[in-house]
Amino acid sequence: MESEYLVVFCTCPPDAAGKLTEMLLARRLAACVNCVPGIESSFWWRGHIQHDQEALLVIKTRRDRFPALSAAISENHPYDVPEIIALPVVQGSKDYLRWIDESMDETPGLTEQESAPNDD
Repeated sequence: MESEYLVVFCTCPPDAAGKLTEMLLARRLAACVNCVPGIESSFWWRGHIQHDQEALLVIKTRRDRFPALSAAISENHPYDVPEIIALPVVQGSKDYLRWIDESMDETPGLTEQESAPNDD
């Protein structure tokens, strides 16, 4: 059985992280985006080993939003081939998963207090 929820990884230049995060949240393609700065990436690109400073976006979303999320990242990302890798959520807190659903619901009306996960 496929998981309904995904964690998506996307690396980007540090100066693009905020724009990508805001775009994904505004379009309700993600419930939450964590930005991990200071990632040093090493990879093959056009026949050479490359080393770059990047930010890692850790995106919490649902499987049904992945096609639109992937397309939005591809259209707005400065790289020719952006990293877009989705991992299934095998298990998670029932309250947190419900919060993901509520946060991605296109029906307006939730206040920030109602839509934020409870850390108690």
